[in-house]
Amino acid sequence: MTELTGEIDASPSERLITHLRHVDLAVPHFDRELAFFTETWGLSVETTDGGLAFLAAAGSPEKYCVRLRAADDKRVDLIAFGAASHADVDRLAERLGGAGVRLVSEPDALKTPGGGYGFRFFDPDGRTVEVSAEVDVRGHRAVEEGESIPVRLSHVVVNTPNPEATVAFYRQHLAFALSDTLMHPHLGKMMWFLRTNPFHHSLAIARGPHVALHHASFELRGVDEYLRGTGRLMRAGVEKVWGPGRHTAGNNTFTYFLDPHGNTVEYTTELERLDEDVWHPHLYDFTQPMVTDQWGTAEPMSELIASRSFNDPDRGSFLAPPV
Repeated sequence: MTELTGEIDASPSERLITHLRHVDLAVPHFDRELAFFTETWGLSVETTDGGLAFLAAAGSPEKYCVRLRAADDKRVDLIAFGAASHADVDRLAERLGGAGVRLVSEPDALKTPGGGYGFRFFDPDGRTVEVSAEVDVRGHRAVEEGESIPVRLSHVVVNTPNPEATVAFYRQHLAFALSDTLMHPHLGKMMWFLRTNPFHHSLAIARGPHVALHHASFELRGVDEYLRGTGRLMRAGVEKVWGPGRHTAGNNTFTYFLDPHGNTVEYTTELERLDEDVWHPHLYDFTQPMVTDQWGTAEPMSELIASRSFNDPDRGSFLAPPV
């Protein structure tokens, strides 16, 4: 089943958020998580500071794409997005504050690597979100042919028991646009893909039993590098959840793995870039095999596979991270 949704979003010219910057995770077993993301997953340490590690992707100018923090409880500390300017950060903070959104911090100079200017707020699920501008870029390089390491952080998907409200928040207050929606004939709409630039999605909202991280996805150079990376992790004994395959929504490849704390992380490539002037969102029935996997190489979607990305309930809801 594929049909147009008929929903209308704000014009791209009205957006103040430009792109996804990083996802920050708190974990009890810090050393184990750090070893996984550096020695196995393929990120590099940009800087460390007393139980904090800032990890970069080789092909990205972002100072870091993952921050790890040693903590008693596993949680998502925050999801960070970029803005074009100091003024846009102020405008967005004023817009959100005026709409009654709870700000975690007012716009100010940031003390994280790269500096910059930003603020934090809670979304409807109590997730801490940061928006920043004028962050210093890092020296990066073109990932070479055959290198099976991440080029950049591609997108983040989150679970919520109230997806309609969360989707409405990001569309109405942050001008994210709806690219596509996944539905089930008996369960209704299940996942919404949201964009803030021509990439098909930088954020997706999934219907789940509780607030949690669904998965974080990392872009590789191309299909060959993506398959090499998939094979490398399988040979290393990392638990594979699903894949390899190619989705219809976004037209990107996918292989999902579990990190040492049970978070789902994805290798992907070729996420679709949309012509936003002509694009209309579609509603896809994900019980149709071609919707979940155009190639037919991944295991059929099942309740077991879906449940692996439910994750543990996030203990950070409406609790701002200490740093």
